Amino acid sequence: MTRFRRALHGSVLGLRRAVVAVCKYLRTNRTQADITEEFGVSQPSISRAVTLFIQAVAEVLADLVPTLEEVPTDTALLIDGTLMPCWSWRTHPEPYSGKHHTTGITLQVICSVTSDILWVSDPLPGNTHDVAALDAHTILEGRDPSQFIADKGYTGRGMTTPQKKPAGKPMPEGIKNYNTQINQLRWPVEQAIAHLKTWRILHTDHRRPYTTFPTTIKAVLGLYFLTT
Repeated sequence: MTRFRRALHGSVLGLRRAVVAVCKYLRTNRTQADITEEFGVSQPSISRAVTLFIQAVAEVLADLVPTLEEVPTDTALLIDGTLMPCWSWRTHPEPYSGKHHTTGITLQVICSVTSDILWVSDPLPGNTHDVAALDAHTILEGRDPSQFIADKGYTGRGMTTPQKKPAGKPMPEGIKNYNTQINQLRWPVEQAIAHLKTWRILHTDHRRPYTTFPTTIKAVLGLYFLTT
């Protein structure tokens, strides 16, 4: 943060206003042009503050973000993948998600049955399937997979998931009821993700270069765990 203060030395925006402006940017995902107009400074001033502050926050608050090793192994857990949308870049085709029919990067979120976020993965390209993400992040390594309650995207890994409809047959009532119960149990992770995405930079298109999005997410996670 000292580096951020030094970098803004002499800026017409000033340290305090720069912090407020960038927090508004992350919280609302308003365009930099819109924020520029509100604060009465040039667009390059806002852009510079955004770049510097996001990097500083990601570094300073990194220790507040839980690691996978801190996730308990003796209780039921909920897991789900979520897409953080971004602009489409011709030089980066990998963010396109066929499931969501848009571009973005995907995160795995583990939370408690009471909707407390316990861990958020590093981002992967939007075309990464949930099961592939399990392997990429070694989430199940050293854990009982039945500890996790998840959706059908995680079928086949020993996790507690809804059952699929038998091929060519109607869904038995017993399985329907079972699936309803599993989906009700999964509701807290959906609520937790929705709460995380009240930081609108994670909910609506990230407009800065694709390569800056992972650092933006780290900064938001730091702020999220700082304030929860």
